[in-house]
Amino acid sequence: MPRKRSGFPYEVHPTPAKGKDGRNIVYAKPARGYKLDIKALDKYCSENYQTRDGELEFVFNQFLKGAAELMARGYRIETPIGSFVPKLGLRREITNADEVENSDVMLTGVDYNPGKIWNKAIEGWLFDGFLRVDNPNVLELLKNTEHLEQALRECLKQGYVTAKSFAYHASLTSYSARKQLEAWTKGENPRLMKSKMGQLDIYTEV
Repeated sequence: MPRKRSGFPYEVHPTPAKGKDGRNIVYAKPARGYKLDIKALDKYCSENYQTRDGELEFVFNQFLKGAAELMARGYRIETPIGSFVPKLGLRREITNADEVENSDVMLTGVDYNPGKIWNKAIEGWLFDGFLRVDNPNVLELLKNTEHLEQALRECLKQGYVTAKSFAYHASLTSYSARKQLEAWTKGENPRLMKSKMGQLDIYTEV
């Protein structure tokens, strides 16, 4: 549920790019730890927007089924919260359009275009402005070998590491976590080996 604090909570992190003063340029991102699932959103709406308990979750499930069926028929779905477009690809490299067969085509995902509607809806609630939340210094954490090793051990308890899980345990950004994991796959005696699990990059101990 929303926390009793004023303003949009955000963190500030460095980027790899350097500014005019030679220091890393920083960027702002929403603070970690502020996450709700559909059940929590459903409960919030039932308590504050007069929806029935479970109604929002039911509607989302029905929307998913109906929209998926129609997109499987080639339709683009336009909704009040944005558009959904099925995205296609080819299973092999083809340079002659006449050689493309039905069996070569595959679904690669769904493109979601929110347009400007979310900006307008969210901005209407930003009357408290923004609230900076203290967050770890990523550059300092990357220098802390013991901290990184501990985070890696935690991740490896499930047998493999992902950039997302390592970023969580090491309090890093996704970019920094991936960069560190890639570094562990390099050199004469790499610590990790990179492979694929579906579309996901995973890292396992060598």
